[in-house]
Amino acid sequence: MKIFLFLLPAAFLFAGCYTAQQGFSMIKLLNQAIPLEKLAKDNAQTQLFVDRVGDIKAFAINHGLKETKNYTRYVELDRNYLASVVSGCAQDSFTRYEWWFPIVGKVPYKGFFNEEGARSQAEQLKKKDLDVLIRRVDAFSTLGWFSDPLYSYMKDYPVHELAELIIHETVHATVYIAGQSQFNEELAEFVGSEGARLYIADRFGLDSPEYTELIGSKADNTAFVAFIQELIRTLEALYTRGGIDRAEKLAQKELIIKAAQERFAQDYETLFTTDRYRFFSSMGVNNAYLELFRLYYDGSSYLQQLYERSGGDLRKFIAAAKTVRDKKDPKAALEKALVF
Repeated sequence: MKIFLFLLPAAFLFAGCYTAQQGFSMIKLLNQAIPLEKLAKDNAQTQLFVDRVGDIKAFAINHGLKETKNYTRYVELDRNYLASVVSGCAQDSFTRYEWWFPIVGKVPYKGFFNEEGARSQAEQLKKKDLDVLIRRVDAFSTLGWFSDPLYSYMKDYPVHELAELIIHETVHATVYIAGQSQFNEELAEFVGSEGARLYIADRFGLDSPEYTELIGSKADNTAFVAFIQELIRTLEALYTRGGIDRAEKLAQKELIIKAAQERFAQDYETLFTTDRYRFFSSMGVNNAYLELFRLYYDGSSYLQQLYERSGGDLRKFIAAAKTVRDKKDPKAALEKALVF
């Protein structure tokens, strides 16, 4: 599930303690990057990884995504994630907390290359009486300000996850509407997922183990998202209900979440084929976590429907997305740009 991706604001380059610190950390990482052609000399497995990355990039470009210098360099890390991201949300509604940065506008997350900074920010949000989430992410896009590198842990990704990650982030480098995080993330999520499916089908075939693994992963992800969206709808009904005060809403919220987690654990074997989502039954679920699914998945399958109505042509779909400039209603602008 590629929800653990985030868009690092290009505003890291601008003035301010936070932006200066994170910008310094990012540049330090980039300075450690080596060209892929040097890495490719190591061994056959590494060579396969390098070739695969180049092939995925070529596929993405051939389907209309922007050609960039991203993923032409490699950074060795001693951990399996890149950064920690902090999100906040109201406790009794799905009103997300947002930060404003130059160029990119409002964003509902703030990234840190060190855990200490993320924890400090989380504590500040808790003092504002917000639900808070710290999550680890494995990639981000700098929107063309820098050449985004690959990281060592990516060598272990299944091929469909590597394809989805690269295509997802390339969408951010191709189409970005300032102040429209919802649209940006939904578009990247959809194109990344569909692009990876088409890539695996084209390179390996519909009967291949790689395609079977992808379909199984997508089925599990779909089931998980559906479960979360149902929980969100139940909580939204609670939050908008009249006649009960905030304290009672918060008390009922905890009961609803606990019951959902118990049901999730009980029904797990019938819902999923892998152990990938077992964590949910024991994690600390709050509005900040659930809001991520409202950000990445609107629950309406709107983009999927547009894609199918326009003929299921990813090149055509991406070409239309690249014309979107409407900051007020980018989805309507995308629909208008597509010819049915």
